[in-house]
Amino acid sequence: MIRHIEFARLYNFRDVGGYRTDDGMEVRWQRLYRSASLHMLADDDLDRFHALGVRTVIDLRHPDEVAYRGRAPQGPGYHNLPVEHRRWDTVRDYHPDAGIARFFADRYLEVSQDGHAELRSALELIAEAENAPVVVHCAAGKDRTGLLVALLLRLLGVSEEDVIADYALTGLARPRMVAYWEKEHPGEAQWAGFGQAPADAMRLFLGELGPVREYCLRTLRLDESVISALRHHLLKNPDTAAISG
Repeated sequence: MIRHIEFARLYNFRDVGGYRTDDGMEVRWQRLYRSASLHMLADDDLDRFHALGVRTVIDLRHPDEVAYRGRAPQGPGYHNLPVEHRRWDTVRDYHPDAGIARFFADRYLEVSQDGHAELRSALELIAEAENAPVVVHCAAGKDRTGLLVALLLRLLGVSEEDVIADYALTGLARPRMVAYWEKEHPGEAQWAGFGQAPADAMRLFLGELGPVREYCLRTLRLDESVISALRHHLLKNPDTAAISG
């Protein structure tokens, strides 16, 4: 199966399937995708997007981002769940001595502290099998999207190292992110950490958040039935699939 799905304009669109879990299961392909903002879809890209059969779009951006940039194409069910309650300030909050990974981890921890309702709603939507395939996106498909997908994969039992590696894959899209930003902001100076997805950022975040299942149950107040539903329709037994095939 293909993880990275190429579009002419849209970048960082990829399938979250294929990862093994600690109990020997495998995340199903073509059920959950992660992406940069879908407002970039146009022309042939739209045809390719619709061919995926997406039923549900979860947009993690602020409402003003949606109003300014636009939203996903009409068709799939659309949900705007702005998980980030504190705006980033790279001048105030970025300390070069601490490093870029530390800056990102701190921002993710803020989202985990503030965005309880939105994160819970997103996981509940993904847990409903009839909503699949689902696309989760923010602006670049890196930070807000990366946090939500990390929580989900850990709930499913994907190893922490595989979750970190999935997050870091966004680094492959950085040249296109940078090119898009430079086109939008000609002549402006770019923050040193723009578009980066250092593995240590997710490693720090997960380490300081603590056990994800406990966080989801106690802090997000996610019901156990939602975790069961996620596992039921997002996981498969790869050995059984191989035998039946």
